[in-house]
Amino acid sequence: MRPGIHGFANGFLSLKEGFVLLFLLAFCSAALADTSPVKSPNDDNEYRYVQLDNQLRVLLISAHDSDKAAASMNVAVGSGDDPADREGLSHFLEHMLFLGTEKYPDPGEYQQFIKSHGGSHNAFTAFQDTNYFFDVQAEHLEDALDRFAEQFSAPLFTPELVDRERRAVHSEFSSKQKEDGRRFYSVKKAISNPEHAFHQFAVGNLTTLENTEERPLRPDLIDFWKQHYSSNLMTLAVYGPQSLDELEAMVRGRFDRIENRDLKAKVHDQPLFSEDRLPARLTVDALKDIRSLTLTFPIPSQQDNYRDKPANYVANLLGHEGPGSLFDVLKQEGLVESLSAGSGMDTGEEATLELKMSLTPEGLGEQEEILELTFAYIDKVREEGVARQRFEEMKQLAQIDFRFREKNRPVQEVMHLSRQMRHVAPEDVLQAPWMMEDYAPDQYQSILGQLTPDNVLVSVLEPQPEIDTPSLTEWYEAAFEIKPLDAGSFTAADNNPRTARLALPLENPFIPEELGMISGPTMDHPVSMGTISGMDVWYARDTRFETPKANVYLSLRTPATRASARSNVLSTLLVDAINTNVNAWAYPAQLAGLDYSIYPHLRGITIRVGGYSDKLHTLMARLLTQVAEPELTEQRFNIARQKMIDRLQNKAKERPVQQTSEFIQSLLIEGAWSTEEKLKAAREVTLDELRSFADTFLAEVDPVLLAHGNLSEASALNLTNRIHAMVLDESEMATVKRSNVRALPAGETSVPLEVDHPDTGYTLYVQGENTGFEERAAFRLLGQIISSPFYEELRTNRQLGYIVYATPFEMLETPALGFVVQSPEASGEDIDKAVREFSQTFRETLSEMSEQDLKREKQAVISKLMEQDRRLGEISERYWREIDRGETGFDSRERLAEAINGVSHEALMRTLENQVIERQKALRVFTGEDTPDNTDVIKQLTQRSSVPDA
Repeated sequence: MRPGIHGFANGFLSLKEGFVLLFLLAFCSAALADTSPVKSPNDDNEYRYVQLDNQLRVLLISAHDSDKAAASMNVAVGSGDDPADREGLSHFLEHMLFLGTEKYPDPGEYQQFIKSHGGSHNAFTAFQDTNYFFDVQAEHLEDALDRFAEQFSAPLFTPELVDRERRAVHSEFSSKQKEDGRRFYSVKKAISNPEHAFHQFAVGNLTTLENTEERPLRPDLIDFWKQHYSSNLMTLAVYGPQSLDELEAMVRGRFDRIENRDLKAKVHDQPLFSEDRLPARLTVDALKDIRSLTLTFPIPSQQDNYRDKPANYVANLLGHEGPGSLFDVLKQEGLVESLSAGSGMDTGEEATLELKMSLTPEGLGEQEEILELTFAYIDKVREEGVARQRFEEMKQLAQIDFRFREKNRPVQEVMHLSRQMRHVAPEDVLQAPWMMEDYAPDQYQSILGQLTPDNVLVSVLEPQPEIDTPSLTEWYEAAFEIKPLDAGSFTAADNNPRTARLALPLENPFIPEELGMISGPTMDHPVSMGTISGMDVWYARDTRFETPKANVYLSLRTPATRASARSNVLSTLLVDAINTNVNAWAYPAQLAGLDYSIYPHLRGITIRVGGYSDKLHTLMARLLTQVAEPELTEQRFNIARQKMIDRLQNKAKERPVQQTSEFIQSLLIEGAWSTEEKLKAAREVTLDELRSFADTFLAEVDPVLLAHGNLSEASALNLTNRIHAMVLDESEMATVKRSNVRALPAGETSVPLEVDHPDTGYTLYVQGENTGFEERAAFRLLGQIISSPFYEELRTNRQLGYIVYATPFEMLETPALGFVVQSPEASGEDIDKAVREFSQTFRETLSEMSEQDLKREKQAVISKLMEQDRRLGEISERYWREIDRGETGFDSRERLAEAINGVSHEALMRTLENQVIERQKALRVFTGEDTPDNTDVIKQLTQRSSVPDA
């Protein structure tokens, strides 16, 4: 399980669909007002927990310098509350609440307001929760809250919008019908206890949301809202720079108008699995080339145990990836690619603990061996794994992580807090994910006692399984078979030589000890330390967030990666070998708050190391050892090559709009190779080729280093020297230029794609004339202004599909707009006709835009572009992108913001007319069946020169 100590947070915060039952906290308003949530020493926000007269609980967050504000309302109602004869009704209600209120009846007004003030909004329906959220420019929080509150107190449920929006829900269902995740989930529902609400279909479609004269939908919708939505089942989190008193004043008088119907959250007291269902083996047919094995164990609900987290303790050991772990042994044997352990769903009455493994083709054939080793490891944890020393280490890492916690984006913060408020005491709402108060060996053993072969559902997802008598799920038509499992077949592990290699985690050597800050002020931006032994070195001391963390990026640019599709494939295989070789010993570092990534890109590979600076150098040195001399084995090569082939083949089974948009990127970016070219190369490359490639990979190199954060200049220099000695000592220095984007020819080019999916995918890409700031600014601003009207017309009014959006489509600083639609009914021609008609009518809308409205839209774009940094990693990433672009003034954002401010109304009209209406440089990609050959068009486009600079 990779998240490390963050797993403590994620294991609690990542509440999956079907998660948790309401845990009502009986506190009066005065008591809550006096409650001060325990916060991180590194947190300078102010908090107030209050309860309104209607029993709505509210957490106010005053972040005095925040440029963004946000709010999230969690309602303790979800798909588990759907009537059996109206499946998907809670999801449909979530859609309808956005579409007009008594005070703001226009169905598009809320979205337009949020979008025009630099924000975003959305919602989701889970099994026991529905969560609504938005963010916005901080100065517009009060007006946004006024609109937001009305959705819960006075929604209109406009009759003419009911039928229209049920079609949007159906389009959402249809767009994901061929996604293996949804299909697998539908099977899990199908084999669950029919008496449990989880068994029901959650999304909804035209059938379950029938709307006829005999059975109108709107009365059922209103009844459901009245019978389930109540202020006492709601929790609200509001975040802004205003004072706590000001925030409270914004909330009172608005949200206290929500009716308190004094309802109780539904209790799901039926068992998730029917009696005698377990143990069982479930086999499910996958459409993609994916192979997974999941062990699901029912355990008691863990909601009341959030302070001690016994399930996390157990999952941390089972999901460990260090030497001798279950994952390490299985991966060395070539049986699995990944393994994670953690909580599944928790209804408040019952929970599940899950072990999920991604299998290799060989592992698929050795499932019995994998299960045997898994239960042997569980036995080992049960017999030897419960120890105070391990608990104290986990607790120490959690405390360090909480102490130096960095801020989230406001909208992320309010989303998880509004959900968490349901389940924890007010004083714990901030610290709950990191709490590990007491060593609880009895609770650990109680959970481990449930992890037995006679209490498990073993689920296997694979393409074209041998199923004797397949069943089909009702709505997704996913084929599956469930059979009883012989629990006695997994008890002979003592005779297995692999069992002897299983070992529990050793003491973690990467726990940071020096957590102080280096001296000196934070630097405005990186400075060049010069070219040291051929390497460009950039350094920036940065302690603005008072966290002893740093990030180091090393890019090894080399011409070897971009020579051909074959070299691109070899680069990816080489990086896979390096990552595989370092995983076991680097995993403890991840648990201890360090993280790393090694990834290929168009110019070579990058090694990034981040986290607590104390032992960052140690981790980097260990990684470089493998980069310099990677161990390449036939077993790993075969597995990695097959994984790449599977991944490339699976691209043909992605959503249609994902395929159209990715096609445009691979076609127009210089140095990018098509899926077909990479697939051909992957099928042909050999291990000997990979070894030769690895031997010469660093023969010519163009290295660049950035050291940023809690590091001294001397430390950065020391790191530079070590890198040179370990990987660059024998390299020739070279220059590897950055890729550009190919310029489209004049007029519109259309490319049909043959895609096996019932929906039609459509992407219209319109390209700018040059990469200058003025051109980029015009496209950014037009994308901002056109996006909401495009959505409103094509999705809401014309009901073309669930996936509909217009957005800036900038690649490598080349300005462009993308118009994207996926439709279950319309053809590519129908969609294009609608887009053309919209473009013509939008001309009038834009021509009539006032200077005041234009100024507002400019400010919305600029606020997103210049959004406040809240984490060191965000700044590091921005610096690294600037270095990659050669923008070493580190002021690209400021220059683009200035250009946006300077865009005239005439320039916007010109861009709309030339690029969107006339399509002077446009590429239209759409999907269908029996499409004509597009080889010649693709060949012509790949021979085009790049878009010029300004």
